[in-house]
Amino acid sequence: MKPKRRIRILLVDDHQLFRESVERLLAAEPDFEVIGGCATSEETLLVLSRQGVDVLLLDLDLGAERGGDLLQRARRAGFAGRVLMVTAGVSPLEASELLRSGIAGVFLKHDPPAALCESIREVAAGRVRFDQQLLQNAIGRLGGPGGTPSRAFTERERQVVTLVLDGLSNKEIADRLSVSESSVKGLLQQLFAKTGVRTRSQLVRVVLEERRPLR
Repeated sequence: MKPKRRIRILLVDDHQLFRESVERLLAAEPDFEVIGGCATSEETLLVLSRQGVDVLLLDLDLGAERGGDLLQRARRAGFAGRVLMVTAGVSPLEASELLRSGIAGVFLKHDPPAALCESIREVAAGRVRFDQQLLQNAIGRLGGPGGTPSRAFTERERQVVTLVLDGLSNKEIADRLSVSESSVKGLLQQLFAKTGVRTRSQLVRVVLEERRPLR
């Protein structure tokens, strides 16, 4: 049996002690491959140009720089991996801007180390990982009356989107709704087609921007 490829991770944080501590934590996980740690945008962009990275752990506050600005530069340079923003705190305005940028999740530095490992696995698997309170705070800053309307969701589609917002996997959604996992995948494809997106994180962004009444 072919061994499963490890998740390639690049950590970006301007605090050396925190960066090195997280690198040691992640290196101990058998399914992780830590590509390295960077303190600045230039270092990060150089590594991304030379090595494949599945998950970018990006600090929001890089001292003289902002993680969101680095993310934009990385995307323009062709980086297509998943991004988990790491921060001690984030304002509703910043959270809404990050959601628009297509990040896959936010990890708060005061959360347990084990939660970081789980968050990385979640976003690497294509799921989203957002603190629910953070999502609620961001909703007030997203979208508005001028948002682009799209076709209405069915009741089942609304249920699936709500569970996606809660961070559940396809299997967990299927178990919760008592349907098959293939049915969930089909519903997600319908949602992607209706909203014009291709990923879960993009779907989350569209749903929040349009303030859809899901619950």
